[in-house]
Amino acid sequence: MRKNLTITAFVCGIMALFVSATGLAQEKIKITKLDDLPRYYYKIEVPAVDLLDNREALLKLAHQLKADLESDLKKYDIPDPTTLKNYYSSLYSIAIFDEEYDAALSHIEIIRGLEDKEALKRTIGLTARAYIAAAKSGEEDLNAAFKREFEKLVKPLPFTIVGDRLKSLKGRQDMLTRNLLVGVIESKVQPVVNQNSGEMSKDMAVSMINRAYTVNFEIPFNQEIKAVLTDYIDSHQIEKSDIWEEREVTLASTDDGAEVVVTIWDSGLDLEVYKDILWTNSNEIPGNSVDDDNNGYVDDVHGIGYTLHSDKTSSPLYPIGEVGEDRARLQRLMKGLSDMGSGIESDESTELKQMMGTFQPQQVRPFFENVGLYGNYAHGTHVAGIAARGNPFIRLMYSRLTFPHTMIPECPTIEQARKDSIAIAETLAYFKKNGVRVVNMSWGGDRSSVERDLEANNAGGTPEERKELARQIFEIGRAALFHGMMNAPEILFITSAGNDDNDVNFEEVIPSNFDFPNIICVGAVDQAGEETSFTSFGKVDVYANGFEVASHVPGGDLMKMSGTSQASPNVTNLAAKVLALKPDLTPIEVRGLIVTGADERQVGDRTVRLINPKRSVELIESMYQ
Repeated sequence: MRKNLTITAFVCGIMALFVSATGLAQEKIKITKLDDLPRYYYKIEVPAVDLLDNREALLKLAHQLKADLESDLKKYDIPDPTTLKNYYSSLYSIAIFDEEYDAALSHIEIIRGLEDKEALKRTIGLTARAYIAAAKSGEEDLNAAFKREFEKLVKPLPFTIVGDRLKSLKGRQDMLTRNLLVGVIESKVQPVVNQNSGEMSKDMAVSMINRAYTVNFEIPFNQEIKAVLTDYIDSHQIEKSDIWEEREVTLASTDDGAEVVVTIWDSGLDLEVYKDILWTNSNEIPGNSVDDDNNGYVDDVHGIGYTLHSDKTSSPLYPIGEVGEDRARLQRLMKGLSDMGSGIESDESTELKQMMGTFQPQQVRPFFENVGLYGNYAHGTHVAGIAARGNPFIRLMYSRLTFPHTMIPECPTIEQARKDSIAIAETLAYFKKNGVRVVNMSWGGDRSSVERDLEANNAGGTPEERKELARQIFEIGRAALFHGMMNAPEILFITSAGNDDNDVNFEEVIPSNFDFPNIICVGAVDQAGEETSFTSFGKVDVYANGFEVASHVPGGDLMKMSGTSQASPNVTNLAAKVLALKPDLTPIEVRGLIVTGADERQVGDRTVRLINPKRSVELIESMYQ
């Protein structure tokens, strides 16, 4: 009997070796989209904010999360680098809590190997690596050791590659306070946990581990991080060259051009700012509250609009309500946030740092909701100015959306999704009927956000039922947008890729993952043409300037904003100019001119095409005349 067992064990061992040598990777389940991964929920027995300091409760959550992350990595073949980077980022944070420093460093190196954005590759895990080196040193003065090790890592870095990234990191340190994080947890996390009987999803657990990591391993070294970064930035007073001015095409009213109707499908417009270049519906009498042309819209003189619940509205601008009385202050706060995020020292960022330094947790929610409200209010007007720059032939039509702004969202429903889909179909029909040539869409959505919103409202039933409901709701809106755009081949749609440094195909981001001949998806680069750290990828056709782009906000003031929301209208600007000069071109031909005229750069396995307006306009004569 013993002999037979030994032979059996030997045979099984040989088989195991054969399997591991020939096909172990093939046994993993292939993941094609984020939605394919399993859902995990975790019960916490303490208030969420206590996880920042209660080591026992935090490690219990962290080890449950770790087991699930490692199980996924073992069971599934995940081809998406962003998902893998997020997994290993959580694992290295947990390893540092467990003082498993070599494992943490190993996870950081895996992330670096997955990253193809050079600035990110060189700066991943800087503070973690400095902390580990300081902890390993055994020095009594941990802060002094951290500063020394952090300086060792930062000082050799090439400023031309990582300068903007380190400025952004410094801006983050300027904003970080314990009270800020406590306020976010109490406003955004605890209400959801309460709704879900003490449970939180994997995504929320990851965010809590990240916040606990920040409180324990970043905020205690805040002054050292800022001091090293300030010295580094001050010693490299090198301004990146701006490649965009020399590529710019400016049309004059004396040029031989045709009017081009361009829709800004966004949060609406301050009509007074653009009064000289507005599209006008001559069949509608302004301000009489009557649908004069019987097209289903009242007072649609310069465009159409829908409320948050997809009811028609004649108001051209996102409603800011009572907050509007404080518009100037909110504008300064918004600019201050943008400047801090970019590491820019300005009066506004200094003012905001002082304010945030004295924040109490209960002030966090109204602050971010009010700034978010103003951001929505200003967004469409800012985007429109970029699209219209240097083009007297453009005729701007607004198509107002109403974006949510609260930290706890409304609950998604099938009924509202159906109503939204009707509004989408009506909007696209309006564009077609009124001769729109180009539509700018600096917005997007994904299935995951629907599921998170359901979780926030404890809606949808079990995790699997919630997943299915989220899919149904998402697909209703996706189908309406997909088929509506596909059936409008006479219109060129230009959309932003997104600001989440993720693969828009894997995470099903719409409309940026749509693949039609009449759509252009736009990623963001900076003034020197370097890919920004935030820009999404996966299905990006061209890249344009999305860093500190100046344009008007309601009231006419100039502000600089960053994001793929700003990159997209730079491409819309080019498309409108091409059509003004050659109005008989089709969307496919305009798209071809923009893509063909772009300069190509290789970033890892991806090709980054930077728009070159001057070259695209020059190509008109050689290709179409």
